[in-house]
Amino acid sequence: MALSRLEKAQVWLFKAVMGVFSLLLRFLSPRRPTVSGKKLPPVSNPLLLLSATQLAKKIRRREVSSVEVVQAYIDRIQEVNPLLNAVVKDRFAAALQEAAQVDKLIEEETGGEEVLEDRLPLLGVPLSVKESFALLGMPFTTGMISRRRVVATVDSPLVAQLKRAGAIPLGVTNTSELCMWGESHNHLYGITSNPYDLERTSGGSSGGEGSILGGAGAVIGVGSDIGGSIRIPCFFNGIFGHKTTPGVVSCENQYPPTSGRQDEYLSSGPMCRYAEDLLPMLKIMAGPKAHMLSLNTKVDLKKLRFFTIPHDGGSAFTYPVSKDLIDIQRKVVRRLEADFGVKVQEVQFPELRYGFQIWDTYMGLPDKEGKPPKPFAELMGEPGRPAWPVWELLKWMIGKSEHTLAAIGVGLLEVTRSSKASSFIIQQKEKLQKEVEELLGTDGVFFYPSHPRVAPKHHHPLFRPFDFTYTGIINILGLPITQCPLGLNEEGLPLGVQVVGGKLQDHLTLAVALYLENTFGGWRDPGAN
Repeated sequence: MALSRLEKAQVWLFKAVMGVFSLLLRFLSPRRPTVSGKKLPPVSNPLLLLSATQLAKKIRRREVSSVEVVQAYIDRIQEVNPLLNAVVKDRFAAALQEAAQVDKLIEEETGGEEVLEDRLPLLGVPLSVKESFALLGMPFTTGMISRRRVVATVDSPLVAQLKRAGAIPLGVTNTSELCMWGESHNHLYGITSNPYDLERTSGGSSGGEGSILGGAGAVIGVGSDIGGSIRIPCFFNGIFGHKTTPGVVSCENQYPPTSGRQDEYLSSGPMCRYAEDLLPMLKIMAGPKAHMLSLNTKVDLKKLRFFTIPHDGGSAFTYPVSKDLIDIQRKVVRRLEADFGVKVQEVQFPELRYGFQIWDTYMGLPDKEGKPPKPFAELMGEPGRPAWPVWELLKWMIGKSEHTLAAIGVGLLEVTRSSKASSFIIQQKEKLQKEVEELLGTDGVFFYPSHPRVAPKHHHPLFRPFDFTYTGIINILGLPITQCPLGLNEEGLPLGVQVVGGKLQDHLTLAVALYLENTFGGWRDPGAN
């Protein structure tokens, strides 16, 4: 069944609007100062090359103090953040005081290492936090100039869980404006760079997290994901990340809040450099709902069923997947087959070519009471009147808008969304949902490209705005995904793949991540390349 005339017109309109934006960006956008020739210094402190799990163990055993670990990360942030612009507000003095309290607690503990591990599994380990999560006493703006004086008065639940487990927040990291773009850029904090190439994007919306983790300025962090906001930054910055099955990890006290049915597609999850930290972090972040994910179940990879999906089948919105990403996914398949004697089956779902339309349609659906999502232009104007995107575009052209071109574009594109959901697109989603769930069951995983290309140059996502569909479609299906790094390409940029499991089967994709880290080497020091 083909797209209707209306749907074809919407495709044309989307592309026409973004074509205009591309021209505007080329001719009107101020040039970013060149960083040619600069690169991150290599990691010199060996403490920065240990996982959070290993650091916590050493701290408990008094082999290293929490103060030493926290200071090592403070030093690294101060070394690399002037190049990356990832951490937008630090709390270094408070973190060092908290680390000293940790060391005192360990000195006074009489119950032994096992008691501390059970009660405080991340005791003394530094943590970075995406600025869209409430962290007590820290900015809570999501890159909005109108919210520049907003400070969090509470901790979001998952941040509170991590702090109760002993983690020590070092600061908050940059996001895209209102967390709705694939590049972490706003007029409050500026633009965040990729540690592997400072002229390239770190992704969004958790791009500050991805950048500081990839640059070894943090070991663990937290992100949120409604269209790829964990996975895209993890992919671009060469780290691990997990989009949890929705409804397990709390998404409360984030900004902006969800509306309509968006809470069904938003997930919070861990981001980190080492795969072994994913599972313990997720246990902590899930809190009382951790039992839903069977995280204590041992996984035998030889007994799993594996599938690979090489591309979306030729969407009108997305670009073809690049050869280096096709090749690395094939290499994953060959290694699995050789190492475990399994057969990895290649499958294709024709419905994936409508991935963007599905994501866009479902993001705009009303909730059970019939209340539609809050318009993006209204969020742009808060706490005042709704923004008028056309007027903001005119202001942007003369350098007077408080909003980025990307945010203005999202506001303009929103008006092209039909008020009535396409029955054809609804049918495609329901068919895809059924086929994928039947394929995966409770013992299947599939590999799917994270994006059609490696990290692009700054602002280039404006030229290809819908490539996020490779991650966004999985949000609408409500499935857990672990993003895994797979080494670097010839340009020294991270490669990677999404590992997708059935609902509530997060433990399967986390187990595959451990295998892929061991096989392909995991995170690479960008300063050493």
